[in-house]
Amino acid sequence: MANENDAANEEMTPAMRLMVLQSKHRGLDQKIAELQLQPYHNQLLIQRLKKEKLRLRDAIERTKDEMIPDLNA
Repeated sequence: MANENDAANEEMTPAMRLMVLQSKHRGLDQKIAELQLQPYHNQLLIQRLKKEKLRLRDAIERTKDEMIPDLNA
């Protein structure tokens, strides 16, 4: 399944990929906020979601860097 996602990402433009990543990042942010409101929240799940959110943020930054032309070229 990871290979299918990689192939789909290669067909997307950087701008489209950025929008998808940002949408996933916002979704995780909302999910984390909802879980933290629960009286007995699952701390392990929250930590996993936060790590995934950080990975998405890194992917967003890499994608933004791809969109900026290389001035040294």
